[in-house]
Amino acid sequence: MKDESGDLKQQEMITKIKQYWNDHIHDLEIAQHSVGTEGFFQDLDEYRFDKLRYLPRVVDFSGYRGKKVLEIGCGVGLDLVRFARGDAWVTGVDLSETAIDLAKKNFKWNHLKADLRVMNGENLEFADHSFDVVYAHGVLQYTADTSRMIEEAYRVLKPGGTFIGMVYNRKGWLNIMSKFFKVGLEHEDAPVLKKYSIGEFKNMLSAFSDVQIVPERFPVQSRLHHGLKGFLFNSIFVGIFNRIPKPLVRKTGWHIMAIAFR
Repeated sequence: MKDESGDLKQQEMITKIKQYWNDHIHDLEIAQHSVGTEGFFQDLDEYRFDKLRYLPRVVDFSGYRGKKVLEIGCGVGLDLVRFARGDAWVTGVDLSETAIDLAKKNFKWNHLKADLRVMNGENLEFADHSFDVVYAHGVLQYTADTSRMIEEAYRVLKPGGTFIGMVYNRKGWLNIMSKFFKVGLEHEDAPVLKKYSIGEFKNMLSAFSDVQIVPERFPVQSRLHHGLKGFLFNSIFVGIFNRIPKPLVRKTGWHIMAIAFR
């Protein structure tokens, strides 16, 4: 009875998460073009890779030619498009029908092919050892059971395959600043928003044979914050923080990136 009750609560939470992300398109507020247009996806891509300048350095999107890549929580497909441009065979899954519908339009605008499906990343509908790469950036912290999602990623990876994942750093600079300046985090109202330490993330990846942790995402000027707080953040905080030698602040990176091998 206890297990059935737990399963019911888990399913209820998955439903809430699905509903939330059907109603919230990530970074929608910065788009200048109508939703679903070519310009809309260009706006989101430009903003994402300006904010996450580190990502193409850490993830070689063009380095998986001929490999089967699965993205869990693909959203509108911005990162998955980059894998596809590198001639990977790409599959994207997301709980949100809205996200998958938009991802299909994004791939159509880019004249690229992908297998895009509405699916729960905690219960993947793929056979064991199906993919060379599993990518999960911006989803592990928002799912009901992060460990379960990582287990599923491990299961569908081929032996020797690569898992690339990210979680938010509980000891990261943005979390500390948010509490100090009373500035809300993006999607703080989501049904689930988790933060982890580097050690906790490593523990969740213990099944992998080799794990490389890369703390990343340090302050860059934001287009989302305005007024006095926006001025102080963009004009003062960003400049001061980025003058600090990186070895001293490396562990405060807001994104804990992991590259793990099965």
